Amino acid sequence: MSHKVPFSFIVIIGLMLFALFFGAGNLIFPAMLGQSAGANIWSANAGFLVTGVGLPLLGVLAFGFSGKEDLQSLASRVHPIFGLVFTTVLYLAIGPLFAIPRTGNVSFEIGLKPFISEGSSSIALLIFTIIFFSITCFFSLNPAKIVDIVGKFLTPIKLTFIGILVLVAFIHPIGKFQAPTEKYVTNSFFNGFQEGYLTMDTLASFVFGIIIINAIKEKGAKTKKQIITVCLKATGIAAIILATIYSALSYMGASSVEKLGHLDNGGAVLAKVSNYYFGEYGGVLLGLMITVACLTTSVGLITACSSYFHKLLPSISYKKIAISLSIFSAIIANVGLNQLISFSVPVLTVLYPLAIVLIFLTFLHSLFKGCAEVYQGSLFLTFVVSLVDGLNDFGLHIPGIDQLFTYYLPLYHIGLGWIFPAIIGGLAGYGVNLFKNKEKFTSKSTRLNK
Repeated sequence: MSHKVPFSFIVIIGLMLFALFFGAGNLIFPAMLGQSAGANIWSANAGFLVTGVGLPLLGVLAFGFSGKEDLQSLASRVHPIFGLVFTTVLYLAIGPLFAIPRTGNVSFEIGLKPFISEGSSSIALLIFTIIFFSITCFFSLNPAKIVDIVGKFLTPIKLTFIGILVLVAFIHPIGKFQAPTEKYVTNSFFNGFQEGYLTMDTLASFVFGIIIINAIKEKGAKTKKQIITVCLKATGIAAIILATIYSALSYMGASSVEKLGHLDNGGAVLAKVSNYYFGEYGGVLLGLMITVACLTTSVGLITACSSYFHKLLPSISYKKIAISLSIFSAIIANVGLNQLISFSVPVLTVLYPLAIVLIFLTFLHSLFKGCAEVYQGSLFLTFVVSLVDGLNDFGLHIPGIDQLFTYYLPLYHIGLGWIFPAIIGGLAGYGVNLFKNKEKFTSKSTRLNK
């Protein structure tokens, strides 16, 4: 029997969603977007909010809508092999390849780099990441309440400081908006849209979604309608908070260029702005909070990834996987934040369209009666286009293909060339399914007549 879910619990779930998505890494991308977009900040910010807020929360809703237990079972609607490969690649992306190393990078960029000389930066990063991921590994192997407690106390403190920082930036802007960089002179909305990929929150929504749905079910929501209603209200609360903070950080970044100049990354922007308003002590406080926040995020990601890979490879113990992921993440973190972001862009360019299409197909599942051919046709053509986009971002241009897509594929020049192929592939798949059913019906009728 279903029970009415109290509004206070819905608020808690909304705040929980916000906390899950708003890692320290999410602070750096809106600030950098603002610096790059300049006078075109608001259109770029709108695009960023679509992929940085809207799509991740749709991903959570998709889980409630699907009724599936985990990502692999949801992605297996396409094909069991796709379910395994897509889930594994996604965990690698939000885990040891990009997101986990980024927690160490962001901590270093904001917490330590502003206070050391440029010449000693590399060795300092090495020492910092060894210590950072050793602590991460320790807590991942020995789940302790202290990590949870620090996270609960630190998040409000961190948000209070960030809130004060952006409020001061609004009241006393560092400077006026400057001209946008070359990338944001035209199509600023769509460039902001693609910039939102870097948060990796749409990918993470496939992991976080089931946590939220289970929490709602445990509170008494049983029917699909009730689960979706509660989830919709909670995601609305999270969306308002995320959109407000992202927009404020974008504004802060845009107004900082006149006096601080264009900086290398969002971590440097936050550190410099904090130092500008509050001096060295403000920078130290921000750095400490970001570092501990990144640490709790890192522990959570190592734990989630280790659990998944242990389930996938039960012969390898959770402990060995957690240690291996910690060591690997420390090594990858030493390439530096700028390089790590550069490496992640091609991979996310390929993964994100697949994730977006899977989310929308999940909502349309009952419309085409869940036939696998629709999933397969839509995702296959999406993958073809997104793969070409990813190779282009990596500097590997396929002669002829890029030109062909540019001339004949709508929206390709703004990075959304996969949309029409996704629709065409889905319709073609539905046609194949109808043809197969007709063939089966004809064959059955023939046998009965005999």
